[in-house]
Amino acid sequence: MEIIEEKNNIRLRALDSFVPKHIFECGQSFRWNFDGMGYIGVVGDKVMRVVEDGKDIIFEGCNVDDFYDTWIDYFDLDRDYGSIRSKLIEFDSIMKKATVFGYGIRLLNQDPWETLISFILSANNNINRIKKTIENICMIYGDKILWRGQEYYTFPSPTILANSDIDTLRRCGCGYRDRYILETAKKVVENEAKLYSLRMLSYDEAIDFLLKFSGVGPKVADCVALFSLGKYEAFPVDVWIKRIVEALYFEREEICKEDIKRFASNKFGDYAGFAQQYLFYYARENHIGNG
Repeated sequence: MEIIEEKNNIRLRALDSFVPKHIFECGQSFRWNFDGMGYIGVVGDKVMRVVEDGKDIIFEGCNVDDFYDTWIDYFDLDRDYGSIRSKLIEFDSIMKKATVFGYGIRLLNQDPWETLISFILSANNNINRIKKTIENICMIYGDKILWRGQEYYTFPSPTILANSDIDTLRRCGCGYRDRYILETAKKVVENEAKLYSLRMLSYDEAIDFLLKFSGVGPKVADCVALFSLGKYEAFPVDVWIKRIVEALYFEREEICKEDIKRFASNKFGDYAGFAQQYLFYYARENHIGNG
């Protein structure tokens, strides 16, 4: 990877396994949106547009300090995804097709608090509604950021949401999840340091802690573990992944979610989380299992 600093931009050359559409359309994050030129996202108090320029990737609105302080870790740029794909290809022909199709996927290292609330909102919901609800929450409770003449908003802190109210959260579009958001925020405030220390615990210990929050079941806990805590053995199973695995591996035979998760763990081991993202993107884009 060659890093070139341009005026208010960073250009990345010879960057393997990085396709913005693959990364931002595989269900792992809800604050990146395509604006016709690239994907604009808000991470912490930073706004950036990610643009493909031929074989180069441009980080617009990014300087060298931000690139090293924030974006290398966020985009997992120090990891060799080519070797991960090579390992997954060894499992079977299905994974070969999925990894070739979604060759540009990278797993983002997101903030655990924002990821926790985002995936509580994802339960029985669709991506467009999830995104809209999160943006409403950020507009009401977050801090404003002016970026290239447009207004963006940070994700609110646990303390701010803990001091919110059910009616306002309901107006944001949370629906029945408003109570979960409020209760979870209050619980995080009591022990915020523990949430951020979960990366240092085992997968099972992290899941046990996450399941104590309101609105968090096995799928949400696995999403938080995979997308913000570096627990790559996690294999989140929702209705779509269930149908996808049934269609690709079980000839559409009905399999319970627990058995799907057990199958993935036994088959993919420590690569289960990577496999989940490749399978989801491949199946959704090719309308397999109605994913």
